[in-house]
Amino acid sequence: MMQNVKINSYQFLILVTLFSIGTSILIVPSVLATAAKQDAWIVAIFGTGIGLLVIWLFCTLAQWFPHLTFIQVTEKILGKWVGKAVSLLFVFMSFIYASSLLFYSGTFLNTHLMPNTPMVALNILMAIIIVMGVRLGLETIARSAEILILFFFVLFLFLVLFISPEVKFENVQPVYEAGTRTIVQSSLSFIEVTSVNAIVLLMIFPAFINKFKQAKKSFLIGNLIGGIVIIILTFLSVSVLGADNTAAEFYPSYELAKRINLGDFIQRIEALMAALWIIALYFKTTLYFYASVLGIAQILNLKDYRPLTIPLGMIVVVLSLVIYPNVVYQQNWNATTGIFFSYSIGLFLPLLLVVVYAIRKKQLKKSPESSSV
Repeated sequence: MMQNVKINSYQFLILVTLFSIGTSILIVPSVLATAAKQDAWIVAIFGTGIGLLVIWLFCTLAQWFPHLTFIQVTEKILGKWVGKAVSLLFVFMSFIYASSLLFYSGTFLNTHLMPNTPMVALNILMAIIIVMGVRLGLETIARSAEILILFFFVLFLFLVLFISPEVKFENVQPVYEAGTRTIVQSSLSFIEVTSVNAIVLLMIFPAFINKFKQAKKSFLIGNLIGGIVIIILTFLSVSVLGADNTAAEFYPSYELAKRINLGDFIQRIEALMAALWIIALYFKTTLYFYASVLGIAQILNLKDYRPLTIPLGMIVVVLSLVIYPNVVYQQNWNATTGIFFSYSIGLFLPLLLVVVYAIRKKQLKKSPESSSV
């Protein structure tokens, strides 16, 4: 299935960058400022550094089986039945997070841009283009990302330049007041969103990428670029809005864009921020959905994943409408169940696979690699 599908390392770098940014661009500054106050940007720096270690772990695991996806690696290391059972948890995580991001998209658009449009209509429209992207295949997703990444960084540059005059350095002082313990604890949610959940990219890397060594660098560099974007936005949010206002706002980066005012001429250009977020959110949701659909196809040994896209797309829409009763429930879920679930699948599972591989190394090397991708 899809043996001929390949993307290059540059396209993969773009996908990693957009995945790392994803929902973080609007939500993470608020989460970090709630605990670390004016040191939120330091938490982002620390989290980016630790996140690169997580990505390195993924690369290490992938290099042992360069022709297999994560589902196939899991089955190979843990055995057929245990591997399939664990793989179902991985697919469930990808599917739940695809639904969760659809909820984010619908809630944001319904609250700030289209208050008179029913959320179900917004979610259906977003789901349609996600399903279209996945049905057209990984190469199409990667090529569209190549085009949209240019718009993304042009808009991001405009945002940074226009809001810079509003920066007040006294808002980030005193520096490091939160202390090491608070910074480490606060970074867990940042690492989860930007790096730990990137385990879904192992459904692409390295099986569907031309050159492994270059792709490995792309994985690390893409994650670093995504982290730098979030560091900049977090610093701007705290330095312009203040730590308390950043923590109080659910979408502080969007509020940041509202503050732009150059000579009473360039102002209220928050649509720029909305466009940034929608671009990153779309690709992150698409990659989650792609991983879950391809994962189910491989668990069931199907020849093609495309017949699954429409029915699963319908389920994603329904789930996105009922997954969270309200935003407060969603925040509590993310801080408790969500972070435990992500670390279990995105960190402890790869570590378990590394340990089991070390034990079964000789036995696994004797058996031929399966590449029924």
